[in-house]
Amino acid sequence: MIETINTQELVDLALHAGQAILNIYHDKELAGNVEHKSDDSPLTLADKASHAVIMKGLSKLYPEIPIISEEGNEIEYSTRIKYDTFWLVDPLDGTKEFINRNGEFTVNIALINKHKPVFGIVYAPVPDVVYVGTGERAFKLVNGEESPLKVNGSTANRIAVRSKSHASPEEEVLLKQYDVTDSISVGSSLKFCMVAEGKADIYYRHGPTMEWDTAAGQAVLESAGGTVLKETGPVPFTYNKETLLNTGFLALGF
Repeated sequence: MIETINTQELVDLALHAGQAILNIYHDKELAGNVEHKSDDSPLTLADKASHAVIMKGLSKLYPEIPIISEEGNEIEYSTRIKYDTFWLVDPLDGTKEFINRNGEFTVNIALINKHKPVFGIVYAPVPDVVYVGTGERAFKLVNGEESPLKVNGSTANRIAVRSKSHASPEEEVLLKQYDVTDSISVGSSLKFCMVAEGKADIYYRHGPTMEWDTAAGQAVLESAGGTVLKETGPVPFTYNKETLLNTGFLALGF
């Protein structure tokens, strides 16, 4: 089933979802329409629009593969546990960045197989950059031009990429252990992409995330030679757990 995935079709779908987001982003009245979900996280019209585009597209392209989306209906674990392969989608990662209008939000589409992300697309609509991880290779697309992604493999004087919205005191302690001497700050799953293209070496997240927040970025990073581990030790990060809540993690480019 994985062999039948058409990368270009999925890139086109991510671009389509991104355009749906931009249509709202550039309309201040629509962009300012913000609801709050039961966990008090924000929900915009752009989240809904991107979700609709992706659900329709994936269902048409791959009707045999189930979909789990942040903005979709909750699927009970008794059903999910039967999913060997499924799409894991965050239609708009970085909703707070969207609301703050800094352009650092993304469309995340990942394919999970046997609890691991084996394919992922992260699309940043404002700079119009697509990051792709196919398992075998990673690349980014800018103005239609493809360039490979490869981690730095740095051994010293490393650069950390940090969250704009979720900084934690634990970061300072851990980053010293990895000889981090500088840091940059960026929103959403772009942090994984910064490590994948060698602009940073480490991304540490102590606080909670959801599986759809990390899957596509992890696929891109690991396809570029990096790895994502649980913060508690050298244990791989896996998906479709009984709870879709993630533990803290380390995304490494070395």
